[in-house]
Amino acid sequence: MAAAAAPDPLTPLLVAVPVVILACRAGAQLLRRLGQPPVVGEILVGILLGPSLLGWLWPAAQTWLFPAAALPYIGVLGNIGLLVFMFLVGLELDLTSLRGNSRTAVAVSQAGIALPLVLGTLLALGMYGDFAPEGTKKLPFVLFIAVSMSITAFPVLARILTDRGLYRTKVGALAMAAAAVDDVSAWCLLAVVVAVTKSNSPMDALTTAGYAVAFAAVMFFVVRPLLARWAARAERRHSDGVVLVVLFSGLSVAAYATDRIGVHALFGAFLFGVVTPRGSRRVEATAARMRAFAVPVLLPLFFVSTGLKTDVGLLGGGVAQWLWTAAVLVVAVVGKFGGGALAARLSGRGWRDSLSLGALMNCRGLTELIVLNIGLGLGVIGPGLFTVLVLMALLTTAMTTPALTRFRKGIDEEQERAQDQEANGIGQDEPALGATAGR
Repeated sequence: MAAAAAPDPLTPLLVAVPVVILACRAGAQLLRRLGQPPVVGEILVGILLGPSLLGWLWPAAQTWLFPAAALPYIGVLGNIGLLVFMFLVGLELDLTSLRGNSRTAVAVSQAGIALPLVLGTLLALGMYGDFAPEGTKKLPFVLFIAVSMSITAFPVLARILTDRGLYRTKVGALAMAAAAVDDVSAWCLLAVVVAVTKSNSPMDALTTAGYAVAFAAVMFFVVRPLLARWAARAERRHSDGVVLVVLFSGLSVAAYATDRIGVHALFGAFLFGVVTPRGSRRVEATAARMRAFAVPVLLPLFFVSTGLKTDVGLLGGGVAQWLWTAAVLVVAVVGKFGGGALAARLSGRGWRDSLSLGALMNCRGLTELIVLNIGLGLGVIGPGLFTVLVLMALLTTAMTTPALTRFRKGIDEEQERAQDQEANGIGQDEPALGATAGR
């Protein structure tokens, strides 16, 4: 008897994709009207379409909307969107904001990493017995939890500052500089965690790290100047379509290289964005085209993939689960909020500015979800802890705007911006922040 043909995934995809896109769009718009970053609505919609709500209330509807045959393709499309997103984050990462702010920015960012690392390590040591998947070694588990506590969402932070009119103030410039340093540091630490997790011995981990350093060196000292010369020629000789093909192919090759090295494909896409030249009209136009499709169309599929792995019902086993969830949230807030605010205060900033910086550094957004999906894919964390950490990412992102409103209350933002620009010479045009910055 001939084997039954595998079901065609195209038909369910034609239903699931528009439903996910429209639902995430509606959630983003609703939460933005409530004063929240759009990513809060997108994360929430992803969770609600998963087993936490739809699968609990109407399992048949969730199975029909997301049949098993379509799930791998939804994940692949979401991951392609994620690669483009990471390329755009790298492209928009502006280290020139460190000028005049380097000392305080480095202090705030490093304190906002060091304290969460310490507190996260202590937390992970306590959670290991109950939450580590069977066969997971203690070192990768502890390192991953520690790093996951230290994440700041650079794009979401930029969007919040822009929406509040604080992007070009002293506090805004300092927050962006600190977040940029934090972003680079956190991705480097995560690369180490991935290398340790995938390696069978310390020598394997060192070898992977060596390859990663060599790859970064090639990107900065070989690929970057080549791209700069090519971008200059592209202004005169190439159409936007050619530039699109080159940039997408480049980020794909870079992602493939880092995946083969053993530090995850996302690092390659991010690094390719960092070395891609700024200031080119062709490059900027092409990046805008990539953003216009990948962010609103493909990224929602990543949110729903995350939501399908998130099951709040796994926390219903007893009071202990919720106590651990509360402990994770407290450690996350104390580490990032407290570390950033204390460092800013010790650097000479006033309490209001220090608390504002702490609130901004505590914002995690999509960046945290990316990290958590890497950990789940590696088997370092299980579905239960994944759910706990997703809820932590959602809550810490949601509390950023209300906290900032409270700490900036009574300040005339136009007056503050004018005074800061006059005192610090911050008068350049605000960079164009597309949909990438909302996540």
